[in-house]
Amino acid sequence: MKAPYLTIATWNLQKCVGMDLRRNPGRTLDVLGDTGADLAVLQEVDKRLPPRPAALPRAMAEAAGWQVLDVSPLGPGGPSLGWHGNTMLARPGIEVDSLHHMDLPGLEPRGAIRADLTTPLGPLRVIGTHLGLIRRDRLRQLGAISRMLARLDDRPTLLAGDINEWGQIAPLQHALPQLRFLDSPRTYPSLRPLGALDRFALSPHLQAKGRPHAHMAQPARIASDHLPLLLRLTLAETDAQPAPTGDQKSERQA
Repeated sequence: MKAPYLTIATWNLQKCVGMDLRRNPGRTLDVLGDTGADLAVLQEVDKRLPPRPAALPRAMAEAAGWQVLDVSPLGPGGPSLGWHGNTMLARPGIEVDSLHHMDLPGLEPRGAIRADLTTPLGPLRVIGTHLGLIRRDRLRQLGAISRMLARLDDRPTLLAGDINEWGQIAPLQHALPQLRFLDSPRTYPSLRPLGALDRFALSPHLQAKGRPHAHMAQPARIASDHLPLLLRLTLAETDAQPAPTGDQKSERQA
């Protein structure tokens, strides 16, 4: 019996404005559908100026078969889809236990969202974020996430988002010791990627089935200035629950 896995996408939508300078949320949803993701961790889903209306309309996402996780403090009736531009979309089969959001320190407004989910892998905590442009701020922001995790139970945890780090990841890893950052391909800018700005980080309960990879099929290369980054996620072997053997089944029946 094969171990179950989830396909996770993280993508900075650039407010659904593509490299052709057209705002096209339908194209954005087409790309997300093409990725085959079960869960999408998204950045820049809202427009920049207050009241920060959604650049990716909720009704369009729901019509495309996504469940919008209501991380906006104003709820589903508010103008925004996310918190500081961060949100998550889930396919059927993923249930929401609780949703949270937090402000992050730094010179520019930044935030993180947290979803505690029930998935085919079992309980899963997912953190989505878009870190700052200054490394000092990024270190402080990951430190704040680390302190938040230290207060929570030991649920399998994934962090995904636009980390905005052009250099060595080791200092950021030091700031968030509970999770391990994975090697990532270059995803920015989408037409000719030079920087591995988008990242996943996993707790020891989780492992990747293969390396993260960028979704490069059109129209992904023009739908945003970032490429979607994909990960096939499963439980680490020590956390996976193996199927019972024939002898074990007989013992249970006896």
